[in-house]
Amino acid sequence: MHNRDQAVAVMKEIILLKQPVELFKILKFEGMASTGGEAKMLIADGQVKVNGAKEIRKRKQIVADDVIEFGGEEFVVHLQP
Repeated sequence: MHNRDQAVAVMKEIILLKQPVELFKILKFEGMASTGGEAKMLIADGQVKVNGAKEIRKRKQIVADDVIEFGGEEFVVHLQP
């Protein structure tokens, strides 16, 4: 048997000041996309998942406890206390 390094997925946090927030805005403000237009294209292209399902609605309302997957990373959304 060979020892293999296994990648451990670490979920990153996104903290919202208010909710809901549109999905494309989160991609833009968290630096996953350079512009709102790029964020909308990534979503429309099916490159983003929300709570495990492919999401193509650019204006999908994201709230606390949603999980966004993009670029091989997972982000959990929290509301600032």
